[in-house]
Amino acid sequence: MKFRPLHDRVVVEPLDEEQKTAGGIIIPDTAKEKPVQGKVLAVGPGSRGDDGKLNALDVKKGDKVLYGKWSGTEVKLDGKSMLIMRESDIMGVMQ
Repeated sequence: MKFRPLHDRVVVEPLDEEQKTAGGIIIPDTAKEKPVQGKVLAVGPGSRGDDGKLNALDVKKGDKVLYGKWSGTEVKLDGKSMLIMRESDIMGVMQ
């Protein structure tokens, strides 16, 4: 991928949810909810504080993160659907 996010922005690849329920019912694409988990593909250098110093981001490339359902802007990069969001839209890193 030849894309570098700026400031405190992060590129996230949404991870698909399970396509079956616990009872074995297959969920069609039209009934699926938007994913809330994703893998970080790229991060910006960070944001500038009031003192002008660069504040590094807490997330890094390869982290699996949780974010809000309607967070970020959906874009197509290299033929894949990605989200570009601010680090503040990310709720946490899964370990």
